[in-house]
Amino acid sequence: MGILERPPPPALKRIAYGGDAFQFGEIRLPKGTGPFPVVMNIHGGFWRSQYSLDHAGHLCAALGEAGIATWNIEYRRLGNPGGGGKGTFGDVRRAADYLPTLADAYPLDLNRVVVMGHSAGGHLALWVAACPPFDDAFKFKGVVALAPVADLVMAWQLGLSNNAVEQLMGGSPTDQPLHYALSNPIQRLPLGIPQIVVHGVQDEIVPIAIAEHYVNVAQSQGDFCILERLPTAGHFEVIDPATREWGVVVKAVKSLLYGSDS
Repeated sequence: MGILERPPPPALKRIAYGGDAFQFGEIRLPKGTGPFPVVMNIHGGFWRSQYSLDHAGHLCAALGEAGIATWNIEYRRLGNPGGGGKGTFGDVRRAADYLPTLADAYPLDLNRVVVMGHSAGGHLALWVAACPPFDDAFKFKGVVALAPVADLVMAWQLGLSNNAVEQLMGGSPTDQPLHYALSNPIQRLPLGIPQIVVHGVQDEIVPIAIAEHYVNVAQSQGDFCILERLPTAGHFEVIDPATREWGVVVKAVKSLLYGSDS
């Protein structure tokens, strides 16, 4: 049974960060008293409503076993009322800005917060990291982008997932140049924080060429950005704690939370 079909371990609590039915996240805490470092996780699914945060519960539980708290967020997607475009982006931003409120109720260390996302969630993770926080209580220490759609223009050119990018953005890059400029991570560089991109060489859903292009541009702009190539991995190994590739993901997260020697 694949990662998308396996029932996830339960979260500690589901918490609303807004008034819409899809504006919520799930918090998980490691054993102990804290304060704990935090990963804000954003699931993928080409921004479509048929994919939810449930499958990401596996990786969040695994991070908990490694001593890391997680804020696994849901957001309005294509097919949900208000999903796509500004709705999707606004929800992710709002979920990030809710972290200081979470820290009032749970033992979270806001000096050690990393944002992570997979596929379309990797796009959103890189995007939200480029947004200055409304609250000075925290700043992301870095981004772990797992098989990310890191360049919307390139993804549009490739027509990934039946032109999902055009559905998200409401048109082509020519139709919506300002929207792409604001929403495309590669056009928001430099981010000014470290980025680790983890991508399977055998990925046929989001080609590794997108990650290679993004990392090259990020490095040319002066960002610390590295690409971890997984020679035998496809698209989903990076989010499955049962795979051998999962260790690369945990190492990347810890290196950003604790430093390169972790």
